[in-house]
Amino acid sequence: MVGPASRARPETGESLAQSCPAAPRKLGGIWYTQPVRAVFFGTPAIAVPALRALAEVAEVVGVVCQPDRPAGRGLNLQPPAVKVAALELGFEVHQPVKVKTGNLDEWLRERTPDVALVMAYGRILPPAVLGAPARGCMNLHASLLPRWRGAAPINWSIIHGDHETGICLMQMDEGLDTGPVYVRRAIPIGDEETAGELAERLAATSAQLVREELARAVAGELEAVPQEHDQSSHAPPLERADGALNFSRTARDLLNLVRGLAPRPGAHTLLNGKPLKIAQAKLSDAPAAGEPGLVSVEQKRVLISTIDGTFELVRAQLEGRKELPAFDLINGRALKPGDILGR
Repeated sequence: MVGPASRARPETGESLAQSCPAAPRKLGGIWYTQPVRAVFFGTPAIAVPALRALAEVAEVVGVVCQPDRPAGRGLNLQPPAVKVAALELGFEVHQPVKVKTGNLDEWLRERTPDVALVMAYGRILPPAVLGAPARGCMNLHASLLPRWRGAAPINWSIIHGDHETGICLMQMDEGLDTGPVYVRRAIPIGDEETAGELAERLAATSAQLVREELARAVAGELEAVPQEHDQSSHAPPLERADGALNFSRTARDLLNLVRGLAPRPGAHTLLNGKPLKIAQAKLSDAPAAGEPGLVSVEQKRVLISTIDGTFELVRAQLEGRKELPAFDLINGRALKPGDILGR
């Protein structure tokens, strides 16, 4: 556990209770006008805008994120993005190694929060933790529930060709993203938008939702609407096998897979038996030049034949090499017209 004990804003010196706008709230049948007391749960960069927005509208009495992890060539311990932002904001940070069997529920009760706001924390919270705040735990989920419950909703929404997604503010229960929804904010998905690009827009949308709706949800002013469970779909964690390109599928399906896995973990195939990461691609109107997976070149465009046409390979990376424009691979003869990808 790290961070200053004081909950003062570092840039002004004033307390959060003084600087946060009053957010009316009803707890136990009594209305309060003090700022909402909140704990934030989150780990990766997508959750940082929501944390910063929470700091604007609530008294943040603690931040919970996953432990530091080894990263980089030296495998040195690196703090998660939420921890870095929390310390910059002057908040206490707690990084429990165990959630189900630890004392996280006690840690929460000691801080007497009205609510715990969760976004991309990365671990399932046990009932004792869910019930520790006065108004329980609320989650910012990056899909239009009940579609894409689970760990990777942004990726799967693009992979499956969805034209719309969004952010839901929901009340957490013991199920996996099964709780009732207070607010949903929909945004369109661009035809060539990648998972990384969409994540940035969803992060901004989540921050806006926190500023505008969280206090009302905590105050009981918003109805929690049950989900239609029979309409649900699952977004499981991504595995390497999910990124394998099958060139007997349509060009649009293959492009969606590339977009949905960009920038990480990336779609992949084989080139002469060796791994080739497909970093960027786009649709082409050129007809297939041969069997699925065939490499051809047309006016400096590297085209890959599929079952219904072609897509343009824009950037790729051979194993152990740096990522390059596809035509540079042609010039270097690492990739040649007539090669068949997937073998």
